Amino acid sequence: MTVPNLITLIRLFCLPVFLWLLFGLDDKGGAAWLLGALGATDWVDGWVARRFNQQSSFGAVFDPTVDRGMFIVAVFAIAIDQSMPLWFAIAVLAREISVAVVMVTATIFGMQRFAVSIWGKRYTFLLMFAVPLMLLAADNGRGANLVLILAWLFAIPGIILSYSTAFAYVPVIRRNLHAGRQTRRG
Repeated sequence: MTVPNLITLIRLFCLPVFLWLLFGLDDKGGAAWLLGALGATDWVDGWVARRFNQQSSFGAVFDPTVDRGMFIVAVFAIAIDQSMPLWFAIAVLAREISVAVVMVTATIFGMQRFAVSIWGKRYTFLLMFAVPLMLLAADNGRGANLVLILAWLFAIPGIILSYSTAFAYVPVIRRNLHAGRQTRRG
């Protein structure tokens, strides 16, 4: 157990709190702020791992798996709550689940791991702010219309980049799958 993995675990334990705020207390604002904080602190575990030389092969898989899982659950929950358009939730979920299935399958068949592209990090940043902003706008508090406009300013480029990166990963996955098979044979 390293400090970065503990940070990731704490972030994962915040997911039930998010769901409780959203569905148990019907506190969209609180749930949105918690989700926004989880998105904003996504970089902390990686920074701590690099800064204090606590990188691990477990953490390299655990962190992105938790991040994707939390994001998928959050989008699904917000769609159930009807705080975002269903078409947008489906577009996000289809991309995230498809890429996850492809990555797991390719890894099972020997694909060598590769780093997320800078564009992958950028779309993640955009959507990790767009989604909680949509939830916050649905709370109908002061400035809800402005918050919704801001959400879409993050969401539109975020969804475009998410699909662009998914298609850009296809040749990378094929190349790394081939390299992984060559390494196993050699």
